[in-house]
Amino acid sequence: MTGPSIEDLRRQMEAAAECLDFEEAKRLRDRLNLLRGGAADTEVDTSGLTRQQPGAMGLGTSQSRPERPEGWVPPKKPDPMTKGRGRRQG
Repeated sequence: MTGPSIEDLRRQMEAAAECLDFEEAKRLRDRLNLLRGGAADTEVDTSGLTRQQPGAMGLGTSQSRPERPEGWVPPKKPDPMTKGRGRRQG
């Protein structure tokens, strides 16, 4: 048994938007996009899908930035004048 057609979903989405039910219109829009993209199952849960926010475009923007623990102090940088001068004599 097949689900509603793309045209049916579009009409339902427009009707939901006219009734100011934007959550339902959003859910239907996501289902439409999945159908247009070639998805076979139209009963896919789209609640976990999030759209990228403007200004947050580019590689790695979907990953959160790590926060340093309170009281964290960066380690001292090594002295470049002592590079290659270990304690061991070899």
